[in-house]
Amino acid sequence: MALPIRDQIKYWGMAAAVFLVILWFMGDVLLPFVLGSAIAYFLDPVADRLERVGLSRAMSTAVITVLAILIFVIMALLVIPTLISQAVNLFDIAPDLTKRFTAVLTERFPSILEDGSTLRNSLNSVGTAVQERGGELLNTALSSAAGIINVIMLFVIVPVVAVYMLLDWDRMIAHIDGMLPRDHAQVIRNLARDVDKTLASFIRGMGTVCLILGTYYAIALMLVGLQFGLVVGFIAGLVTFIPYLGALIGGALALGLALFQFWGDWVSIGLVGGVFVIGQVIEGNVLTPKLVGNSVGLHPVWLILALSVFGTLFGFVGMLVAVPVAAAFGVIARFGVEQYQQSLLYRGTEQDISIPDEDML
Repeated sequence: MALPIRDQIKYWGMAAAVFLVILWFMGDVLLPFVLGSAIAYFLDPVADRLERVGLSRAMSTAVITVLAILIFVIMALLVIPTLISQAVNLFDIAPDLTKRFTAVLTERFPSILEDGSTLRNSLNSVGTAVQERGGELLNTALSSAAGIINVIMLFVIVPVVAVYMLLDWDRMIAHIDGMLPRDHAQVIRNLARDVDKTLASFIRGMGTVCLILGTYYAIALMLVGLQFGLVVGFIAGLVTFIPYLGALIGGALALGLALFQFWGDWVSIGLVGGVFVIGQVIEGNVLTPKLVGNSVGLHPVWLILALSVFGTLFGFVGMLVAVPVAAAFGVIARFGVEQYQQSLLYRGTEQDISIPDEDML
């Protein structure tokens, strides 16, 4: 005999509360394991395809690991040092950029930025704050012994967790499936399948889109001569998963830097703007339709809310789990709506509700 609904709600509520408490108190400890699991989930289809070709699961994992190590070494030698250097330089010249921006505004609109005005003082303070706080943040993160240890731990633990999770992913899923309550196993499988479909479309698809666009923006902006093109491309690609936000933030930052660097050279400024226009055309017409699809199931507002709430409550780990949790809540909400529309609460006692003819009104 199945448990009463009230008892089932109580037990599932207790499980959700335990999950939130663990996330609250062990968020920093769980970070490498969450990242490693996310990487394994991202790469599981690749391993499955290699298995279909004829490789064993262990050999597929080994091939993926070797390729990942090669890519990481190339990134560590060529890209990461340049990225850090450009970010530090951008923070250092922030006050100079602010002064030049103020001078341009003063020349164009002298009445707005008079000496001692609130706007002028605010612009000067913003530039100084960016230099002090930004440089302090980077220097602290890079020079702190604890920070270095944490980074080393991430680079050691995350790959190990990812390899083991990728190796045992199918067995782990089968074991979890065997632990499902028998009365609800099929419903849970259907919900999990919908969640996986949503996550696959969003995380794998949008992750690939972010990587491609970030690489394109960085290379294209450096080719047109923008001084901090790698940083701008990295930022634009990183926030591309929120529709239009990556192009807006990256485009505004790139055009702002281009105005200071190429002032008077309108061809170069136009090239910088053209880079983002072409990027948006490629994303909207090629990348997103092919890699993500038309129905992801995660509305941008719902995604931003989930990221904000979980990031505030649980920090960086909360932001990592926000997308899966948002996808799960979305699937469960749609399931609940379907059940409601099939219930007597929605349909009432009349099973056949006909719409009166207009001539009868």
